[in-house]
Amino acid sequence: MPGKCSLWAAIVSVMLLGVAAAVAADVKTLELGSTAPDFNLPGVDGKNHALKDFAPAKVLVVVFTCNHCPTAQAYEQRIIKLYDDYKDKGVALVAINPNNPDAIRLDELGYTDLSDSFDEMKIRAKERGFKFPYLYDGQAQKVSRAYGVQATPHVFIFDQDRKLRYVGRIDDSEVKEVHKQFARDAIEALLAGKPVPEPKTHVIGCSTKWIEKNDTVKKALEQWEKEPVTLEPINADGVKKLAANDSPKLRMVNVWATWCAPCVAELPQLVDVNRMYRGRPFEFITLSMDGPDRKPQAMEFLKQKHVSATNYLFDSDDRDALIDSLDKKWEGPVPYTILIAPGGKVIYRHQGPVDLPELKKAIVGYLGRTYASK
Repeated sequence: MPGKCSLWAAIVSVMLLGVAAAVAADVKTLELGSTAPDFNLPGVDGKNHALKDFAPAKVLVVVFTCNHCPTAQAYEQRIIKLYDDYKDKGVALVAINPNNPDAIRLDELGYTDLSDSFDEMKIRAKERGFKFPYLYDGQAQKVSRAYGVQATPHVFIFDQDRKLRYVGRIDDSEVKEVHKQFARDAIEALLAGKPVPEPKTHVIGCSTKWIEKNDTVKKALEQWEKEPVTLEPINADGVKKLAANDSPKLRMVNVWATWCAPCVAELPQLVDVNRMYRGRPFEFITLSMDGPDRKPQAMEFLKQKHVSATNYLFDSDDRDALIDSLDKKWEGPVPYTILIAPGGKVIYRHQGPVDLPELKKAIVGYLGRTYASK
């Protein structure tokens, strides 16, 4: 089943690439020499920030970035450093999130624990200690269209007259050794009153999530809901093998039952978590405590909720055997969720409904936030 799920994910991604590209083709990047388009947007600090607020700055750096994109995450510390190094030299930096969160497919969130909603921006800014304004344009996206944002991160640097003098990426490497500091070179040139040495570069990152792309989200959901759902029996020895995890993947195991109200409420959320991360070395396994005589009920629920994971039904009513086989630190109540790293080490365990942000942070903390990670 995990192999089939991965295949489905690949098929869906290929199908939707053309649509996303068509949307992006309608948005043109601001031309060099153009005047900075005006903006007045809400920030994570609870204030609105407008273009005129940065009038005293000799140089204005507008960075379009976001929470979810692995490239954007890889550049967060460099954006922070850029701000710190130039804030006392007459350079203002403002970050703007261009993405509409409703246009982001779950499988595009595989490198993050946070999507791109305004509330999640507040969390990221606090966690990372952003001291520069972080603004939200994801609702109307008028500012992002005016600038012509193609991807995150996308940098626009303006001189004191607010004419665009540099547009492109921050430097020449997301995760490897940096050789060319495009943004820094542009800032230094403008501060010195010199021409920018390389005024335009290609943009490397995640495509802007325009609201038009929400159709691709719906299509992806339709495809996922067509995936087959199975339920197989498993005994205590089989559960011990699950706990040993001799696979190369991070394994999320959720123990549930149809008679457990918190379980049935939580399971659809874990399905979403699986859709987020299953394109990476990650697998989701459900383990029902319903007992052999309630297999039809368990199977019906799994189908209703489109749980296209690896689903097992414990083949005995001996719940002590199940508990001892899976995790001796488990006291017995359900739902129960654990993350098992390859080799059998439990890196997360939770009795009762999970705290989703905590769970996702544990997953991405193990898998890594960039393409160069595990």
